[in-house]
Amino acid sequence: MTENQGTHILLSVEAEAYVEHLEVFDLKDIGSPRWHQQHEYLEKLNMQAVVNAAAKEDEFVKDFFISHGKIHLLIQDLLTTEIWKQNIFQELLDMDFQPKTTFPIYIVLYHEATVINLLETMMFYRETVEVAEDSVLDLVDYAYRKLCYLASKSVVNEKDDEFIPFGGDITQAVSNMEELEKQDIQLQFEISIKALSLLRYVTDHMDCLPLSVMTRILNTHDIPILLVQLVESPPWTKKEDGKIFKFIESKWQEVSFEDSLKLTKTEGQVWLALFHLLMERACQDKYDLNNYRKNTIIKLRSYLTEVLLDQLPILSELQRYLEHLAIMDPPPAKKDLVLEQVPEIREKILRKYEGKWAKLAKVQSRTIFNQSDADIQAQAQRWAATYNIDLLQDLISEPPKCAVCGEPASKRCSRCQNEWYCRRECQVGHWKKHKKACDILYDTLRKAEDQEKRVN
Repeated sequence: MTENQGTHILLSVEAEAYVEHLEVFDLKDIGSPRWHQQHEYLEKLNMQAVVNAAAKEDEFVKDFFISHGKIHLLIQDLLTTEIWKQNIFQELLDMDFQPKTTFPIYIVLYHEATVINLLETMMFYRETVEVAEDSVLDLVDYAYRKLCYLASKSVVNEKDDEFIPFGGDITQAVSNMEELEKQDIQLQFEISIKALSLLRYVTDHMDCLPLSVMTRILNTHDIPILLVQLVESPPWTKKEDGKIFKFIESKWQEVSFEDSLKLTKTEGQVWLALFHLLMERACQDKYDLNNYRKNTIIKLRSYLTEVLLDQLPILSELQRYLEHLAIMDPPPAKKDLVLEQVPEIREKILRKYEGKWAKLAKVQSRTIFNQSDADIQAQAQRWAATYNIDLLQDLISEPPKCAVCGEPASKRCSRCQNEWYCRRECQVGHWKKHKKACDILYDTLRKAEDQEKRVN
């Protein structure tokens, strides 16, 4: 076995079998045993896709999704999970539901992150965007909602608890479900960053998509103006106590002033998306450039510094365009008759369950999320196998970081072997939040060891 093969999560034949057996789940079935089984499939496929992309190997996961026509299924899964979180999860919170364990609900919340990460990895490629076809309209609307979320956070008060860096406790939760709600806030921010990358990949390949996609991006949602707002007030940069923090690789990290001038991947995605939307001839022809839009867009000139242009030389073309735009009058408003396609996936689900959210939440609280101790233990054991700690350690390209402060960590929780800390103070402070997950993983690992001893 070669070194690269040693870090594989799935063999090619296993990955194809997983992709082939993926199915569309109805909203009411989210969280069911069959749904959890598919989530495990998607989690392993996601990890394998990341491994292949990082190692620049044959990206067979992407190829299988394309050949089996499952890209549309992924997008529908993403939207169904988003709707569940916005409606069913909110109802569970409002009804003061207190399950035996919040772990199954957290997996549903985390599922959105798994699916969008898998899509982000695959939609870098033109062929993936092409086969998505009309479902890209729903994906564009999804990305727009996430960008609006980011834009709302870009003007958040400096003391807002949601944006405390370091990845530590957000607020003092008084119940398991409230703590789960806070964890969802953290997930939402990371998911929105991924949605920004997805949108940028769509802008790379708009020439192979229906014309309605361009119209929806430019004129229906006016995403160029939204991106300008994110350049002006980036939610992934924060100053606190005289220090600069940036959200890099899913963590808040302190950076020096010099390093703060270096483009992160997220910042690069914003500028590349702006470049395509403002510089592509087809976009210029389609974009209804009025005085408000013109005056907003030319604000970008002050951000196109020599330091930025050295890192993204292609933006020098954008700089010249903006200088020209500043001295020209906007063209007359276009009065073309436009027959626009509209997204259908999300609206179809919303119509089906309109007015039924509370009833559905009550049913799920009594059934899907009211599992027996044996079912909870069995599920935890499957997850322990999915997230094989030793295997995941082989895939980490940099030293582990403290779960509390983000500093390089050398100490690991001795019970579950899953969380890392830089010093004892961080571990003690994090214990209240970590204890529940630690207990589940520890009990699962201990039972697995006991079973292995009995077999031997």
